[in-house]
Amino acid sequence: MRIIGITLPENKRMEIALTAIYGIGRPRAKLILATAKVDAGMRPNQLTVEQENEIRKLVEGYKIEGDLKREVAGNIKRLKDIKAYRGNRHARHLPTRGQRTKTNSRTVRGNVRKTMGSGRRKEEKT
Repeated sequence: MRIIGITLPENKRMEIALTAIYGIGRPRAKLILATAKVDAGMRPNQLTVEQENEIRKLVEGYKIEGDLKREVAGNIKRLKDIKAYRGNRHARHLPTRGQRTKTNSRTVRGNVRKTMGSGRRKEEKT
């Protein structure tokens, strides 16, 4: 089954398969299936043509994939342009929501293998 150019995995339940589309998570997938009156446990290859069309129509009502990615990128660009603190954090690839950076977010920053410890060398016993 294809929806707006994305092929849904055939071997997964519909509730999970819909999450392959950017912008649809588990709660929205459940809402779409409930509105379309489709069982969440069905597989995409078990659906009838009417059910597929109903799901397709509901999914196209949301802002997903390219439109959503463009909107998010535009929001980040706006924050950078007005030189907001969050925009600066995005530009530097650092956490934007107040998380600490001493111990976490090290892989993003590039400080991968720095041992935390006392900083002293162990003395050898003779």
